[in-house]
Amino acid sequence: MTLIKSISGIRGTIGGKPGNNLTPIDAVKFAASYGIWLKEYSKKDDLRVVIGRDARLSGEMIQNLVVSTLVGLGIDVIDLDLSTTPTVEIAVPLEKADGGIILTASHNPKQWNALKLLNEKGEFLNAEQGAKILAIAEKEDFDFSEVDDLGEIIKNDSYIDIHIDEVLNLSLVDAEVVKKAKFKVVVDGVNSTGGIAIPKLLKEFGVEVVELYCDPTGHFPHNPEPLKEHLTDICDLVVKENADFGIVVDPDVDRLAFISNDGEMFGEEYTLVACADYVLGKTKGNTVSNLSSSRALRDITQKHGGTYEAAAVGEVNVVTKMKANNAIIGGEGNGGIIYPESHYGRDSLVGTALFLMLMAERGGTVAELRASYPSYFMSKKKIELTPGLDVDGILESMASNYANEELSTIDGVKIDFAENWVHLRKSNTEPIIRIYTEAKSQEEADGLANKIIGEIKEIAGI
Repeated sequence: MTLIKSISGIRGTIGGKPGNNLTPIDAVKFAASYGIWLKEYSKKDDLRVVIGRDARLSGEMIQNLVVSTLVGLGIDVIDLDLSTTPTVEIAVPLEKADGGIILTASHNPKQWNALKLLNEKGEFLNAEQGAKILAIAEKEDFDFSEVDDLGEIIKNDSYIDIHIDEVLNLSLVDAEVVKKAKFKVVVDGVNSTGGIAIPKLLKEFGVEVVELYCDPTGHFPHNPEPLKEHLTDICDLVVKENADFGIVVDPDVDRLAFISNDGEMFGEEYTLVACADYVLGKTKGNTVSNLSSSRALRDITQKHGGTYEAAAVGEVNVVTKMKANNAIIGGEGNGGIIYPESHYGRDSLVGTALFLMLMAERGGTVAELRASYPSYFMSKKKIELTPGLDVDGILESMASNYANEELSTIDGVKIDFAENWVHLRKSNTEPIIRIYTEAKSQEEADGLANKIIGEIKEIAGI
């Protein structure tokens, strides 16, 4: 069982002993730390925080603990109850709130939960802010409010509908165009809040919806990470229903994957590629993804006359780079779409709308669309090193060995070759180097990874 404290929040497994797992005591401690930090950061007395959760089994318990802790600090809470990560993100500025907390462990299995922390813009905290909250938690120097100064709870269960309205009002979205296409779509909501939000959104576009695992019970019917090996049910159902395509989201609805009409994976890496293709076809501009995302986004961006930039891995890093480079769309290769006209956060509702517009205007099948994009294949491996080895030194040696290639060292070592690339990143918690490669065939991607692993072993003397 595990408790992971990081700058982006606290994540852990339910049950067990405090400090080792996400217990009620840990939930209270870190909610209090966030509240204390928010008071210092905002320099205000009358604070408001938006809270929402996915449907996982521990959600209501963690929600009650977090809400009560903030109220005990004299902070008003706008309680969205069952919601999505992007819904909470848009609710924070709309409510003129001072921050937000999303109670979700994203794609992790049911035994996990987490507190994801937002600032007043509805965006994830930066490293410095997160570090301050961890320091407050370490000291446990809490000062709670007296009885006359307790916060209030304001319940608001309308925000998924408000979120959908926000999506429908985006300048590049026209529901009437999509209605004419008369799409039929299968939705796998993994029995969480995507099962509420995505079918509602699709129906606004006149889409015939076939629901699969859309009852928000929190009993995930399969591993909730939207990878091919977990999605056999929807792949089969898309073919059986003769649907135009399938939509899969993770429990908190910030990762989006499509199933082609032939029951094959469209590919999470290509979710962002397709959405960017639509947006860039309408508006000239730049894009950003992280260093471990597919080169296909770069290709599509350059095809439309834009500039592509790569950020360090992590949503907050992608958002920072997007702002610096005036990117009009960006995200991560795990199916995360960030569209600044809406907000700076991964949003499966926005991604779904952009994809519907692309398909409605372009015509043809989803399988044909996928075949029209540059075809790349990824390999994701890791190498375990002996404790005590200088991992940073090993990465520096690899960078030196490939100094004549296009290099990035902002997050590990990324080596861009003419036809492929490799990204080496160390784990922060164990002596492991992760090796991601991409090439124009799976065999080539695996071969490059194995070659690099061999070179690392030689440097490490193992």
